[in-house]
Amino acid sequence: MTLIGYARVSTAEQEPALQLDALRAAGCARVFEDRISGVQADRPGLRAAIEYLRDGDTLVIWKFDRLGRSVRHLIDTVGELEHRNIGLRSLTEAVDTNTPGGRLLFHIFGALAQFERDLIVERTSAGLRAAEARGRKGGRRPVITPDKLERARMHIAAGLTVREAAARMKVGKTALYEALSQAKERT
Repeated sequence: MTLIGYARVSTAEQEPALQLDALRAAGCARVFEDRISGVQADRPGLRAAIEYLRDGDTLVIWKFDRLGRSVRHLIDTVGELEHRNIGLRSLTEAVDTNTPGGRLLFHIFGALAQFERDLIVERTSAGLRAAEARGRKGGRRPVITPDKLERARMHIAAGLTVREAAARMKVGKTALYEALSQAKERT
């Protein structure tokens, strides 16, 4: 079993020394690092670390927030590692998925994240139903109001193209085409 480390700091100005020292002290044979915001999906150091890991290895991180962009991303990453028989050890949280207790803790985190997602979906759905019952529709307000649509038709009847009419009214041509098409379907 080989321990492979991964460290990440959010900006080029930050120093990963604390993480690197902790990973080396934990016995990591090799350490990969990124100097990039955690919200970035493509992190070359993380990708290289995951590609480097082999069956039976363990990815060691200083803290969970250094690995995952979100709880969902963290769970997906650990799922990918588990599928390849690779463990994950977080030094700060003292969680090691190579142990039964560590796997249990991590799966509890996953269950809580799924529960939170389900609640958000449920609340959003209930809010949309309540708004609909009050006569409100979700989504953005239309850019092309009935008044603007009528003015656009007058411009087009006077010889302007849809593009020219949209520019004169300071609206997007795509929005105007869509509004004209919808109005035509209704008649």
